[in-house]
Amino acid sequence: MNGGSSNPLITKMNTMKLLYQHYLDKVTPHAKERWAVLGGLLCLFMVRITMAEGWYVICYGLGLFLLNQFLAFLTPKFDMSLQQDEENNELEAGEKSEEFRPFIRRLPEFKFWYNSIRATVISLLLSLFSIFDIPVFWPILLMYFILLFFLTYEKADSTYDKI
Repeated sequence: MNGGSSNPLITKMNTMKLLYQHYLDKVTPHAKERWAVLGGLLCLFMVRITMAEGWYVICYGLGLFLLNQFLAFLTPKFDMSLQQDEENNELEAGEKSEEFRPFIRRLPEFKFWYNSIRATVISLLLSLFSIFDIPVFWPILLMYFILLFFLTYEKADSTYDKI
């Protein structure tokens, strides 16, 4: 038996994966266009939710996911307070190096966009099925989202105050 698969389904799946990766590689340098597509998808989703007057739980879940992704995008990969302690120790020892340490994000821009696109497309697809239209009183979800946003913001703000 040769190294390749003789199963036509596996061969087709591998071809589809390569094609998918090819198109991802092609859109990578076009940041403005990528974000415009995401904005358009989000507008389409909001119009869908508003016109259908339902699927608020999916909208809530998407909002929390996007908030979480945004915070991961803004958060540094390394703890800045540890780096400052290290720099202070170097200063005290007289070994201060002039090494440039760039800001590295915990979640890169492309991953942020890619995860957001996937979540928005999945949310759009879920909003097509009535089984996912769970009845809730949407103002409660909105208030809970705002509360979580401010609690998360306060936590992030207090973390940056230590820096």
